[in-house]
Amino acid sequence: MRLLVTGGAGFIGSNFVHFLLEHTDVRVAVLDKLTYAASREALEGLPCDRVELVVGDVTDVELVDRLVGRLTDDGDAVVHFAAESHNDNSLRDPSPFVHTNIVGTFTLLEAVRRHGVRLHHVSTDEVYGDLELDDPERFTESTAYAPSSPYSASKAGADHLVRAWVRSFGVRATLSNCSNNYGPWQHVEKFIPRQITNLLDGGRVRLYGSGANVRDWIHVDDHSSAVWTILNHGRVGETYLVGADGEKANLEVVRLILELMDRNPDDFDHVTDRPGHDLRYAIDPTKLRTELGWEPRFTSFEEGLVRTIDWYAAHRDWWGPKKAAVEAGYAAKGQ
Repeated sequence: MRLLVTGGAGFIGSNFVHFLLEHTDVRVAVLDKLTYAASREALEGLPCDRVELVVGDVTDVELVDRLVGRLTDDGDAVVHFAAESHNDNSLRDPSPFVHTNIVGTFTLLEAVRRHGVRLHHVSTDEVYGDLELDDPERFTESTAYAPSSPYSASKAGADHLVRAWVRSFGVRATLSNCSNNYGPWQHVEKFIPRQITNLLDGGRVRLYGSGANVRDWIHVDDHSSAVWTILNHGRVGETYLVGADGEKANLEVVRLILELMDRNPDDFDHVTDRPGHDLRYAIDPTKLRTELGWEPRFTSFEEGLVRTIDWYAAHRDWWGPKKAAVEAGYAAKGQ
């Protein structure tokens, strides 16, 4: 079996490649533009007879067509992770998000349509907007879309394109919308690695607003196993929500990180809140669990967070060179 993994040098994509190497005998071609959020190092040391890195843009029609055209067996497929994904960046400049997330997905859809190749499209729970903090409901596959940022709007647009190509042209595709990921190789601009690396650098934890906003956390390894399950057993045209029952207020996460790193759990700074900051995300993964039998391995958020802290402590040579520029950008916004 051969897979083309777009965005396979990014945080979630590279972890998926590692998952494939550890649990399957699949051969993988990675297509990645190697933007600031990607990491060539995340793929170093993997066997070259099983993993090929192609540096290029998912909007490059000729390149994408050539790579998809190499997938000639019935079991071959494309797994589409490639995306611009940082909300704060989308508020500053939405254009890369529209280009990569919408035009890139269109380019890929046309290629798999031409060559009759199976596709799995990876998306986010942010396409559903947010829930009230005291709302007992969770997002399901039938929740109406209500994106609230340029990032989530671009991912919503990509999701709609995939569904349209399934219905209009018979493309064999599945979709998944996942909750917030954490784990190794996540860029230090993101919430959890930013706090961990602040502390490792002798700095202080920063919390948007009051910290009441809730996110539904899942370890990236569990996301990888869910995507593999959907790719092998999911029904074409169906959407599956991926979550691990990991709802936590940002304040809870900050205090737990401080506690696990032997700091006072109240030793953090409140900073200017993000414009339009979504209140709460919550995934109902019932369909994935009952139909496909998937279960998360990291049922303890604390266990997954300990492993993540240990990973960043051991990989300062990777995140260290990126840290100063990220913090300078946040400081300019009072965050």
